[in-house]
Amino acid sequence: MAQENISPSPFFHPGKVASQDSLAVLHLKRDLLLPITLRTSSEATDGYAEGAVTNTRFGSFPHSTLLGLPWGTQVLASKVDTGSRGRPGKKRKLEDRSPQEEQLGTKQSGEERVAVKAAVAAGSGFAHLLPPTPESWTISLPHRTQVVYTPDYSYILQRLRVRPGDTIIEAGAGSGSFTHAAARAVYNGLGTAGRKRKRQGRVFSFEYHEPRVVELKREIKEHGLDPIVTVTHRDVYQDGFNIATSPDDQRERPLPYADAIFLDLPAPWQALPHLTRALKPVPSPTPAMAAPTSDSPNDITMTSDPIDPREENATSYNATQSPLNPQATIRVCTFSPCIEQVQQTVTALRRLGWVDVEMVEVMHKRIDVRRERIGLHEEGLRGVNASASNVEEATDRLREIENRFKDFHSSNRDPDGRKGGNKGVGDKEDKSKKARLDRIKADLKHRKIYKEGRLVHRTEPELKTHTSYLVFAILPMEWTQAEEDACEARWPVANTVPVDKESNKTKSK
Repeated sequence: MAQENISPSPFFHPGKVASQDSLAVLHLKRDLLLPITLRTSSEATDGYAEGAVTNTRFGSFPHSTLLGLPWGTQVLASKVDTGSRGRPGKKRKLEDRSPQEEQLGTKQSGEERVAVKAAVAAGSGFAHLLPPTPESWTISLPHRTQVVYTPDYSYILQRLRVRPGDTIIEAGAGSGSFTHAAARAVYNGLGTAGRKRKRQGRVFSFEYHEPRVVELKREIKEHGLDPIVTVTHRDVYQDGFNIATSPDDQRERPLPYADAIFLDLPAPWQALPHLTRALKPVPSPTPAMAAPTSDSPNDITMTSDPIDPREENATSYNATQSPLNPQATIRVCTFSPCIEQVQQTVTALRRLGWVDVEMVEVMHKRIDVRRERIGLHEEGLRGVNASASNVEEATDRLREIENRFKDFHSSNRDPDGRKGGNKGVGDKEDKSKKARLDRIKADLKHRKIYKEGRLVHRTEPELKTHTSYLVFAILPMEWTQAEEDACEARWPVANTVPVDKESNKTKSK
């Protein structure tokens, strides 16, 4: 079916500037990002005279100063008027507004319209306005569980060979970090009315914990990802990954027909029996499979043959149908923090026909490379160490300070030798320091700072990841005897003329 026109998600099409009701990210520092939804001043209900305001440790940022700015802009903090906060009786008339406030508009307060005050820039504090991305969302999202960080999910998606238009199954959605990254990886545009896309990328996410499902569905809808991401509350150990609930649903959207699977579960081997090929009996976990031991054979019982949902005459619904794409090679990745879990997962994968089983551990480190500039000639500059780089600089500065003390004491005495009250010495000293800093800043324009200092590197002290083992495996396409016969008929092998080695030797001579 062709889909209706849907507003694109800010994760895919953020636009050139920040607009109202859109998701944005305030970049405060490298490991501190704050997601916000930009609201117009007329919709502010938090009591500030400037309208909607986001308060941070680096200052306050009214949304009126963020709307319409290009992404990547450095925004200065503002002085926020909190005098009217919490005092609904204190209101201003529309006639008293300034021209800047005329442009900002008004905010509603019941039946009466209240003027919004224009924001005034503060003396310090700033942030950068960035569009939302899965990487920034991973750093700033509310943690409901341990999340899959960027170094892990980028490697997982690459090993699973996820491309635009693919379908991926995620079990154990948690906080939704991998969900956002997978949605961007499979996104290949939204269909429009009157035009049908051959295949649209989809993400089918399953979560057992119902409160987490409610929060994730809310976030997915707010971020505009609901046309691509389907979040389901289900115990995949028992119920599998089918999403069809009726024969009609099964024909219109038969199954996920996934090309890749990511399992972030405590016991992924219990969900693997539901990930087998179509048109074959689907194994269901036995009590032995649910709790395997070292001396347990983990026998698998088989269900009845399911009905192929691709057949047009299929009229009954069978919940045991495989969720895998029968026309593609399937790749799976399991995310386990314990090596014992890995051993049980690998055993189940091999028993169920998966091949090329491999375990990987991602150890990610960030290395900061910079030039370290040290010296008194760097005084007043940012990102440098303004201390003496050698003994000569230190002794010269000490002599300069001693001379200042001598001048100060000598100027504080009158001709009779008594202490006087010369009040202009302190001002001269302040002016001399200011002149020195101004001279250093002026000299900076003619210096090639990219060649100065020592080239040093430092590793990141804390890693934004956690110890985990990734198990990858491949399930090849099913190759039936009929397909083998068709292939042999198209490219016959029996008609090949055998090579006569002796005659070739004779002809070569």
